[in-house]
Amino acid sequence: MADEPQETFLSHLIELRTRLVRSLLVVGAIFIPAFIFSAELYDLLAMPLVGALPQGSKMIATGVITPFLIPMKIAAMAAFLVALPYLLYEMWAFVAPGLYAHEKRLVLPLVVSSTFLFFAGMAFCYFIVFRKVFEFISGFAPKSVSVAPDIEAYFNFVLGMFIAFGLAFEVPVVVVVLVLTGLVTVEQLREFRGYVIVAIFVVAAIVTPPDVVSQISLAVPMCLLYEVGIFFARFVEKRADPAPDVGETPG
Repeated sequence: MADEPQETFLSHLIELRTRLVRSLLVVGAIFIPAFIFSAELYDLLAMPLVGALPQGSKMIATGVITPFLIPMKIAAMAAFLVALPYLLYEMWAFVAPGLYAHEKRLVLPLVVSSTFLFFAGMAFCYFIVFRKVFEFISGFAPKSVSVAPDIEAYFNFVLGMFIAFGLAFEVPVVVVVLVLTGLVTVEQLREFRGYVIVAIFVVAAIVTPPDVVSQISLAVPMCLLYEVGIFFARFVEKRADPAPDVGETPG
């Protein structure tokens, strides 16, 4: 019996290793075709900026190995995003045996909704924010200046904005989880609304470029999503089961 906890721990480590290996294989399998079409993917990623550049302007590569590194990074980002649902499934399958039945019913919808919201944040950033921001910034360039953005700097900017907007759109999930765990109540969320709005605008000013368009484009959706989170948290608070059923065990 003394060796049973150790055997259980080792079996969990083996299962974790297996799931990590499977996840890496899936990402690697997607990476290969993504790398083949990485040039087309970058052109797609650069469309919002290219459309806002003056006529005849092009992007440039200032680094010696940048033309090789950027396709690699593009392929890695695309592979991770495409494989994200499977990666979340592996994570869910690993932790599910240790959850109570009532927790399992809540975790899966939260995982699905958080995935959807992250992609929604990226789509909002790409189709709406980028076009407005680049048009706004390009309007300040003097006519005597040739605008030629570096492709590596642009990729880092896009990646940072995607992460910022993807995480920002997770606000409803965070609000619901806070209520589910009992850390706050819906009434407290309403009372804190003013402080939250101020904090949102501060965060937006920190994580976005120093222009008012991108800051407002991030802050306003976060404020709206905070209200959406409060709306759904009302139903979760009413239906939340504060404790597992008698005799209920994980698994």
